[in-house]
Order: sequence, then C-alpha cells, then structure tokens
Amino acid sequence: MSHKRIPKRKAAIAAGSIVALGAAAILLPNANASQDGASDGAAPKTLKAADASDLASQLAGLLGDAFAGSYYDEADQQLVVNVVGGDNNNVIVEAKKAGAEVREVDNSMAELESGAATLKSEATIPGTAWAVDPRTNKIQVTADSTVTGASWDRLESTVQDLGGDMATIKKSAGTFKTFASGGDAIFADGSRCSLGFNVTAGDGTPAFLTAGHCGVAAEAWSDSEAGAPIATVDQAVFPGEGDFALVKYDDPATEAPSEVNLGDQTVPIVQAAEAAVGQEVFRMGSTTGLADGTVTGLNATVNYPEGTVTGLIQTDVCAEPGDSGGSMFTQDGSAIGLTSGGSGDCTVGGETFFQPVTTALEAVGATLGDAAGGGAGAGDEAGAGEDAGAGEDAGAGEEAGAGEEAGAGEEAGAGEEAGAGNAEGTGNGLGEIVGNGVGVN
Repeated sequence: MSHKRIPKRKAAIAAGSIVALGAAAILLPNANASQDGASDGAAPKTLKAADASDLASQLAGLLGDAFAGSYYDEADQQLVVNVVGGDNNNVIVEAKKAGAEVREVDNSMAELESGAATLKSEATIPGTAWAVDPRTNKIQVTADSTVTGASWDRLESTVQDLGGDMATIKKSAGTFKTFASGGDAIFADGSRCSLGFNVTAGDGTPAFLTAGHCGVAAEAWSDSEAGAPIATVDQAVFPGEGDFALVKYDDPATEAPSEVNLGDQTVPIVQAAEAAVGQEVFRMGSTTGLADGTVTGLNATVNYPEGTVTGLIQTDVCAEPGDSGGSMFTQDGSAIGLTSGGSGDCTVGGETFFQPVTTALEAVGATLGDAAGGGAGAGDEAGAGEDAGAGEDAGAGEEAGAGEEAGAGEEAGAGEEAGAGNAEGTGNGLGEIVGNGVGVN
C-alpha cells in the first residue's frame, strides 16, 4: 500500500487505558480446541492485526527454533508464519490448527540474527539501517544519501559476504535524521516536538510519552512557544536501546480523556499493542498531520548521526521535522509507536522509524491512561482540555498544540485545515476510520 499525506485538521492525541486483548489472549487455546481434528491443510483464520500479532507471539514460543518470523497479510487478514524445515512437523500442524498460514523458508531466526550481528560489528555506519523482512526472509539493509565512497564499499562488501539469500541492500534518496525541529504540542530551548500518548506514571501521576531525543534535548517542556514549562522529563533513552521519554506534568491534578480528538468527534485509544509487519498504521504529527502506511520491519537498527538506536519499528509512513514523538496507532484504536526519525518527507516518501509503545511503557513503568478510568495527562484543563494541553490557550489548543495559531494550528500541526479527515474524505484517513465505527463518541 502506498502511503499518503492527508491534509491536517484540529486534532490532538491523548491516551487510552490499556485493555486486555480479550479474545486475542485466548486465541491460541481456543483455536486448538475448536480444530483438534484439523488436518495439515487447516484453513488460515481471518484475524484483526492486533489479534494476529498476539497469535504470532504465542506461536513463536510454540514453534521454538522452527519459528522464522511472521507477518500480517492485510488483504486476506491472515497471519503468515515462517518456519524452517525439520523432521518434526507436529508444531507446524499445531500452528495451522491455531489459524496461521504456514510458509517454509530457508533462513532461521538465529541465522538472521547472526547476520544482523555481523552488520552491527562490521558496518555500523551513520546513515544506515537494517531490519529483518519476514516477507522475504532476508535482512533488508538501507543506506541513505550520505553513505558514499569507502563507507558504501564497506557496507556493500559486508552485505555481499552475508550472501544474496540472507541480505539485500538499497539506497534511500533522503537522509536518516531525527524529526525534532518543529512541532505543535511541546516546546523547549528552540525545539518543538509532538506529544505522543498521555500515560500514568508508576507513582500515579499524569505524564506523557514522546521521543527520547526530545527528552535528552531539554528537561522542561511548555505547551506554547513562549509559555512557562508545564512538564518535566523524568526518564529519557536516546541513543541506545530505544528512543522514548517519560515527561511528567508539573500539575498533579492534570486529567486526560483516553481519545484522539478530531475536533467535532473523538476516537478512543483502547490499548497498547505490538506492531505486525504488513499491518496498516496511522501516524499523527504536528508538522504533517495525519499520514498512513504499512509496517515493513520490526526490531530495526538505525544508525543516526547522534548514535545507534535499536528495537524500532520500520514503516513507509511519511514524516517530517516536528513530527518527533507523535503517535502511531491503528484503525481499531491501538497505540503502536512514537515517531523517532527516518529519511525523506511527505512529498517524496521514505523510511520512517518508530519506538514501540509497549517497550517504552514497560521501560518507564507507566500505563496508558488511568486504570481507574479517569484518564491522565491531558484532560479538560490540561492536555486535551479547554485551558491547557489541547485546550483553547495551550498544549494542543486554539493558540498552541493543535490550535488555530500555533503548534498544530491552521498553518502547522493539526489545525483547522489539517489532520484527521476533512469533509472531502481522505481515503484511509481518520475520516474513514470514523466511518468504520471505531468507538466514536
């Protein structure tokens, strides 16, 4: 699916409570119980992307060394699981009974991980990235426009040594960079970033997640360019094992609804979920508003100029400076990622990388929203309210954040003419999501 840039409107991202995956959590046992008599040719089940991701995690444990990755077939709504051949076919039969389409491949996960380790030791070059593509059962290596001369020769030689059946290489026209210079919701020391998801910190106080490179750039963040700070960085990781930050609101009374605000209606964020290769996702950012695309890789390694970041989600969703920290989510209201960086823009496209929300939540000890149902982080008076956060005067409001004059206003971010599905309709944008009935209030 080709990505598209969707015009921006007034929209602010808030968070939703984590909800158990329900049927997905018992998907595997039920599938086995209901298909005990199934043959090797058991038909794949039709699954939602979130359920497919959960099933993939369960099958990874079931298949053990035979598991070689998986991806979601968006067109057929099926989970495709790669397995390496072996004498024991029982686990493959069980995988089919569970509802997956099983595909035999040559490269095991251990071999692919070994190849990635070789790239790390021999070709950690700024402007490069790699991730396993389960659709090809190979490592996809990407080099941006800065990788030339001896650096390109070194990278190309390393990939060639791995072999064409293990790794492929491609050039990107853009430059891998973080997207921290411009944004709508939060400001500090001349930088602007996008608020990702409001959360509840481990001590019960309201906070939000954003990109780690935003968190290490400045400690205190405001909801307007010239305004007083409203939140302080509590934890930040960048570079290294992720790109995420937990920023606590200075006012402990700050509240937040668990929803995406579309201006005249809202879409709730109902859970945090893992990404699946092949899955359609949406990305909201202050500079470019709403964009959609597809997950193309997991556990990606990106060598930014500032250092190497691991464990990211790779997509073909466009983004630009200022979108850093913004939220990536799905049509069914799942929080998936935080915008990290990439190459290209929303005119020519490119590769974009995201910090998984699940990993960030676990690392900082936070939960999405408020388990008691009251919300946290951007409520009526802050975050997504009338006076602050996403309100009329601050945050994502009329004058800042997602407002009319600043941050994500009419000329930037997610303002009146930008964002989440206008009256003309936007293909697979949030306008269509609302039409498909994703819990709109």
